[in-house]
Order: sequence, then C-alpha cells, then structure tokens
Amino acid sequence: MLDGGLDFLDLLRLGVDITLVWYVLYKLMMLIRGTKAIQLLKGIAVVLLVWAISNVFNLQTLQWLTNQAIIWGFLAIIILFQPELRRALEQLGRGNLFSRSSKSEEEIIAKNIESIVESCKYMAKRRIGALITIEGETGIGEYMETGILVGGNLTHQLLTNIFTPNTPLHDGAVIIKDGKIMSAACYLPLSESPFISKELGTRHRAAMGISEVTDALTVVVSEETGAISCTKNGELHRDINEETLKQMLNAHLSYIEEASNKKIKNRREDVNG
Repeated sequence: MLDGGLDFLDLLRLGVDITLVWYVLYKLMMLIRGTKAIQLLKGIAVVLLVWAISNVFNLQTLQWLTNQAIIWGFLAIIILFQPELRRALEQLGRGNLFSRSSKSEEEIIAKNIESIVESCKYMAKRRIGALITIEGETGIGEYMETGILVGGNLTHQLLTNIFTPNTPLHDGAVIIKDGKIMSAACYLPLSESPFISKELGTRHRAAMGISEVTDALTVVVSEETGAISCTKNGELHRDINEETLKQMLNAHLSYIEEASNKKIKNRREDVNG
C-alpha cells in the first residue's frame, strides 16, 4: 500500500484510464481537424466559461440563459453536425478511427511516382513538352526562386495542367520537393557540354545543366517526339519506357527518404549525446 491510500494497481488503473481518455480525445480532434466542428468547440468553450462565471458570481439571469444553451445545445449539435457524427461512426465501424492516420513512406513514394508517371504518359502521348526536376540532397532553392511559387500537393492533374500549352506556367521547369510542387516556370542552368546531341533542345540542356551541379533527378518530355528522358549526376537517359521511369523515380525518391531519415537520426543522437 502506497501513501495516500492508493496501491500500485490503483495507480496503474488510473494511468491507463487517463491515457485512454487522452488517446480518444486526440483521435477525435484529428478527425474533426479542418472542419467546421472546430469552430463549434470554440463556441462551447465560451458558453462553459460564461456558465462558470455566472455560477461564481451568482448571476441568475445569465446562468439561466447558459443553462438553456447547454440543454438545447446538444440537440442542435446532433442536427447541425450530422455529417461529421455519421463519418465518425462509419470510421469506428470500419476500425479506422483509432488506426494510424498517416501513410507509410512506401505508400507516399508510390503515390508520387504514380502521379509523375501518369502525367508524363499523358503529355508524351499528346506531344506536350515538360521539364520536371525533383530535388535531391543538394538544395535547389535558388532555382525555385526564379519561378512562380505553387506549393501544391503533387498530383498528375496539377502537374499536367501546369505544362498545358498557352497557360501562364507552362514554359520552364517544375521543381518538386517533399512530395509537393514547389515552383513552376523555373529557369535551370543550361549545360555547356559539347557531347550533347545537337538534335536536343533547350529542355534537355537545362535538364543536363541541373544534373551537373546538383543531385536532382529531372524528367523531360519532348515536345517534338513525345519521348521521355531522365537526367541525373550528369548522365542523360534518352527515350526510356514507363518501367524504367518508375525504377529511376523509385531509386531517387527512396534515396531522398533514406537520407532524410538519416539526418533526423543524427540530429537526435547529437541532442541526446
């Protein structure tokens, strides 16, 4: 028996109880985050605060009003927020409410690869020129600043729309970082290499140029032939097929993820050490 009349089992039970309540509240907050229910919670907090003040200072009229708001408020919540409640119950039935909400690294990489490949296939078929640079470990912020900030999630629809002819952002390179389209209409350094074929245009020279000064991977879709090419570390891989493109993207994105995780691990070791 511990001091205060609580034994070890009571403390363990109390700890488990608090942990479970905290976890349930956390998951509910994650569920309603970004919805109008957040504003509702703020309103409830204000009403409860006013109710507490009215009780402390014995403000009878205000206390009656807040009591009515609380009594009828629960019914109003059920009516107004029926979609959110239904979604929560559906997720609870599917077992998703308390499952991990974040996707695995492999799923995120696979989704980004699919977005880039689908966009390149679409543009290659229609002879739409494209220049897509994916940042590696070497920062390319200086080249992002030459374009127009986008900051949108990487999807094949957005990527394709950017390169559609006669749109404001179609001319130049798109730079991708951390699964986001950071900038469009960017200027990349042109390669001065004399070994590049004369039949290749500015896009390919720009792709080679950025690969010579950084470890970025760049995908090029030719406007003339519809061929897809890739550059990295000063090497040009011409007219590659869909499978090869997927392999190169997977190797590059996996390499970035591994390098990022390694940096995070080293920082933690430095802090703990």
